[in-house]
Amino acid sequence: MTLAAAVIDRLVEHGIDTVFGIPGKQTLPLNEAIDGRDDVRFVMARHETAVSQQAWGYAETSGRPAATVVVPGPGDMNAMNGLKNAYNDNTPLVHIAVETDPEVRGRDGIHETPPETYDTVTKANRVVKNPDGVLAEVERAVETATTAPKGPVRLGIPKSYLPAAEPTGGVGSLDSGELTRPPADTVADAAAILSDADTPVVIAGGGVRSAAATEELVSFAERYDAPVLTTYKGKGVIPEDHPLSAGVLCGATTPEMHEYVAEADAALAVGTDFDELVTRGRTLEMPDSLVHVTLSPDDLGTNYEPAVGIVADAKPTLAALNGKLPISDHDAEAVVDRLRDSVARRVEELVDGEPPLTSPGALRAVREGVPDDAIVAADAGGFRIWTLATFPVAGPRSYVNPGSWATMGSGLPSALGAQAANPDSDVVALTGDGGLMMAVHELHTAADEALPVTTVVFRNEDYAIISDGAERDHGLPQGAYAWADSPIDFVALAESMGVGATRAETPEEVREAIEAAVNADEPRLVEVPTDPEEPQASDYLSGN
Repeated sequence: MTLAAAVIDRLVEHGIDTVFGIPGKQTLPLNEAIDGRDDVRFVMARHETAVSQQAWGYAETSGRPAATVVVPGPGDMNAMNGLKNAYNDNTPLVHIAVETDPEVRGRDGIHETPPETYDTVTKANRVVKNPDGVLAEVERAVETATTAPKGPVRLGIPKSYLPAAEPTGGVGSLDSGELTRPPADTVADAAAILSDADTPVVIAGGGVRSAAATEELVSFAERYDAPVLTTYKGKGVIPEDHPLSAGVLCGATTPEMHEYVAEADAALAVGTDFDELVTRGRTLEMPDSLVHVTLSPDDLGTNYEPAVGIVADAKPTLAALNGKLPISDHDAEAVVDRLRDSVARRVEELVDGEPPLTSPGALRAVREGVPDDAIVAADAGGFRIWTLATFPVAGPRSYVNPGSWATMGSGLPSALGAQAANPDSDVVALTGDGGLMMAVHELHTAADEALPVTTVVFRNEDYAIISDGAERDHGLPQGAYAWADSPIDFVALAESMGVGATRAETPEEVREAIEAAVNADEPRLVEVPTDPEEPQASDYLSGN
């Protein structure tokens, strides 16, 4: 057996059954090791940037890590975008980069880059020093990636090692350990603060998803009777049809939401680092009685000073708090109704059903056509902010969007990864035309790999969120970065790659087109023209 085959064996033994990549001369020993196996799948992308985004979408929607394989240099650097996205989002994946051989390193070998280039975009970046250490490093990479706080691990393996015979010697079994549990005395301190509150709020972030703590979150909120606001990475960690789900903290948070948080007499923030997007540049005021639960000690006190800081996983911490607090009555559902209404009444003014549709109008029609249990992957861009505020989702793994890295072009690749991870689920990608053009080549991946993702592209023929800022803040003309004079026909473009496509302009047409696409059991695209002059969600909903 070759060392390459042994590497694939180790990945499969630890539950990694999908490898995303683009083959190159350096990676072919690994591709050969995968070929013909029925327990691992190789998904071939069309650009390395999409490779890591696909693995990110796979892990975000399944909770399981995938692997990626790229050639050194250009392949590795293209994949850095998705690695940074996964790093910011604490998403586990194992990135295998075939490295320049040691005897060539430093002599400008083909594709050579300094290994330390990738230190700041990964949880760990390791280069194997000799063939005898490869399998142990594979074990270590999986363990590191899947141990909280999770993240991407880059493993550089020199290309000459892979075709060689597997070295002798044993490798210990993987044991990533238990979830980090909170100290009992700190839990008691937190419970004492929360018990005294009359108008509390819970802020739930992506850490709740990573810890699979939705059940504990919902139980806590119901027992404590508190409204739950999620961060944009926490969207869905409480089902958004739950009577205690109050909305999403993001760039489009309404003044009423900010006011409620500022005036609350206690807050439990769990699984969030309070980044700039969640707090809208730290303009979100937080009550003094703040209990902050996070896995990173560096997060405590960075933006808000907690009354009680707990460095532990969300799941055991919420369970412990639930056991300490009495059943409460804070009239939370009335608060939730008021906060939801603060969004609904503003949005209703924009939804008239006349083409070209506004983004919230188009999203409403899409939501009506997409099954409740479908997985939705949203790209970055102006429309995504409307999605965060107005597109309800059903659960913690049913929605994915990039976090603070906010990389455009991730929507379609992450949806393909989600479909590979969840072959029996309907998967829908939501993207703007600007974002889709950064990953449009992956429509061909969808067709070639028979991944039946429905791609919905909102076409306004403009980098509208950029043009809006350019006009407002810099005096540039309206639509400064539009391309209306050279429109893109996404229907023809998709069909040229083997993806069936249609254009839908009214709410009824959108609903019907989405239903037909989702039911087609093959990749489809629906193009929805939207109003390039609509207001931006971050300005309109926040009252700026």
